[in-house]
Amino acid sequence: MAAGESNNSRAPCLNVTIPGPLGNAQASNNAHSSSATNEGQAGTTGGVPRTAGHSNPQPGPDRGGDAEVRIETSPNRRRTTPQYAGPGGTATGAPTAVGATGAATNMIVSTGAFAEPQNISSSSSSLPSSPAAVLVYREPVYNWQATKNTVKERFAFLFNNEVLSDVHFLVGKGMGVQRIPAHRFALAVGSAVFDAMFNGGMATTSTEIELPDVEPAAFLALLKFLYSDDVQIGPETVMTTLYTAKKYAVPALEAHCVDFLKKNLRADNAFMLLTQARLFDEPQLASLCLENIDKNTVDALAAEGFTDIDLDTLVAVLERDTLGVREVRLFGAAVRWAEAETQRQQYQPTSENKRKVLGKALALIRFPLMTIEEFASGPAQSGILSDREVVSLFLHFTVNPKPHVDFIDRPRCCLRGKECSITRFGQVESRWGYSGTSDRIRFSVNRRIFVVGFGLYGSIHGPTDYQVNIQIIHTDSNTVLGQNDTGFSCDGSSNTFRVMFKEPVEILPSVNYIACATLKGPDSHYGTKGMRKVTHEAPATGTKTYFTFCYAAGNNNGTSVEDGQIPEVIFYT
Repeated sequence: MAAGESNNSRAPCLNVTIPGPLGNAQASNNAHSSSATNEGQAGTTGGVPRTAGHSNPQPGPDRGGDAEVRIETSPNRRRTTPQYAGPGGTATGAPTAVGATGAATNMIVSTGAFAEPQNISSSSSSLPSSPAAVLVYREPVYNWQATKNTVKERFAFLFNNEVLSDVHFLVGKGMGVQRIPAHRFALAVGSAVFDAMFNGGMATTSTEIELPDVEPAAFLALLKFLYSDDVQIGPETVMTTLYTAKKYAVPALEAHCVDFLKKNLRADNAFMLLTQARLFDEPQLASLCLENIDKNTVDALAAEGFTDIDLDTLVAVLERDTLGVREVRLFGAAVRWAEAETQRQQYQPTSENKRKVLGKALALIRFPLMTIEEFASGPAQSGILSDREVVSLFLHFTVNPKPHVDFIDRPRCCLRGKECSITRFGQVESRWGYSGTSDRIRFSVNRRIFVVGFGLYGSIHGPTDYQVNIQIIHTDSNTVLGQNDTGFSCDGSSNTFRVMFKEPVEILPSVNYIACATLKGPDSHYGTKGMRKVTHEAPATGTKTYFTFCYAAGNNNGTSVEDGQIPEVIFYT
């Protein structure tokens, strides 16, 4: 190894000291300075480091004074602009660099924007005749462009970089404030809001802008996207990034956030995302959240995030006809939400306060859809309902005609798509009597469907109320698959009147079932010219559903394929 070199990880550095009247000049205070010696340390003369092997150099005939030349030869050091220090530290013209006696090395001499390697000889003729020159090489800033081949790479380099920055944002609040550099042009190109901020009629002239309502991580994600098109979002930052993208009108980043949320939508976060979707006016995301809640109502209601939603979101969910859950569970979930809301509003968790915070949501619980046992063991004892409401609901469950109640009695159907119905009679006649015997008809279908109710004929004597029990029975096992004790009002016309099950009843293909209706009331209309096979064709898809009707053995009050009651079946495919 040549004298003056050191075998370490640091880039080699060559110090050359030439005696003379300027021998007391101080070396540069650079982080990479070190005098390489054969003994591991350099001697000093007059405070100037000297390389080993040259501790006592003699001046040559042409040397006008000591000159120290520091040469950084690290391959990682790209800035090659030298600084020259003359007597008293005054900058001088470019000198000729000098190497140590008997040694030669390459030095980068800057001549403008580009630098060229030049040989440094130990010849005395290469020494400057002027006072000493010190060359200090620093990390490049001006030549970073040469390593970036595309506009995207150059803009990406400027992201969160002080280089060329002309504005700073103080993002966040309190101890979490971050000072983030940016470039007005890059921001204005990507956002109409930033364009107006910097170039509009009331453009700001401030170089520091406070953003206390924005999270630093979300703002950096926004800048990253504006500078490079890169999307950096995760579960912890997606909602704040969506807010920031909306605030600064960057719809492409909004779309990425919404897509991320769609891919990560689950039953346990559906209510939380629904709240955010409504807050940020994202109807498509809100619709997907509601569909997920419809499909997984029980799991969604059990999630921790359910009790954190706002009242309007709770109302939006309870209004739906497509929730797949029994009403008593909905009531229990609403009570849990009310308990959390009383704490948020710093109320005592009394029954009165729970009713108060539930507000209009309470009227959306469909108490008439519960069984009398479910109602008696839960809502009736909760203290949330008034005495009058409890009494009227008990009467609704037990007497006919049923009194009016202030709660919805329309069944919820956890099915999507369009409701369908078929009519099995071709003509309507008068006078069909009832004596407590059930009207029954056997049927089967060619594909899986869900029956949600029947259409029944009403009175021939004008407006009348009927009490009715409807059932669907599995023929082979005689199992009741669905039923409802309810009532309906008719207007005296020959139209059919809807009577619905509390929950959809699944009907499998090629299996025999019995539709059963037990009416109490005056004589009614009935159907004739019945059809054994009825086809329903879906208008949108052309899919056909075939119903086949057969006589139901046993006492059926006279209803058959040809004539009788139960003219309509209401279903979803």
